[in-house]
Amino acid sequence: MTKWLLILVWTVLLTSCKEVSFREPQPAGVQALKEVPPALRGSYVGVSAQGNDTDTLIIEAWGYHFKDTNNKDWLGKGVLSDSLIVKFYKDYYFVNFRSGDQWVLRVIRQKPGGILEFLSIPIGDDAKRKEILKKLSKKLTVKEVQRKDDTFYQINPTREQLMELLREGFFTGNELAKIR
Repeated sequence: MTKWLLILVWTVLLTSCKEVSFREPQPAGVQALKEVPPALRGSYVGVSAQGNDTDTLIIEAWGYHFKDTNNKDWLGKGVLSDSLIVKFYKDYYFVNFRSGDQWVLRVIRQKPGGILEFLSIPIGDDAKRKEILKKLSKKLTVKEVQRKDDTFYQINPTREQLMELLREGFFTGNELAKIR
């Protein structure tokens, strides 16, 4: 079992990344937060399809880091900077990561009971990617950008168009429960 898990991890790491990206941090024209607000800070855990807890996401004033299921803090971190920008707009937190000259976006919505909804535009699967890009291109210009082994599908929405994409379900994801 461990051998197959290791092969799966390496396959994921070695395959090229495909993301919807942006020319600038989103939403455009909204000022970046200087620190993560207290309401969002804490430790969060997701639940896998098998019902097991996943790694723990710890959000602090300066950014975030992860701990694995053995409580080891080696999984990575992100510090608010010119390459990690968080914005708040219309009840959503927009977490922007710089990848070269592209910005990749994750959206967080806080729900009652300490639950975070963690959203992105999922285009990892080939069939799903074609369907989503076709729908996106009816609303916005989609520019394909190649960077080494990565492919970005860049869009440049207005704030209103970005919110429309959220309302229409282009962004999907998982929920994380607050544990402290």
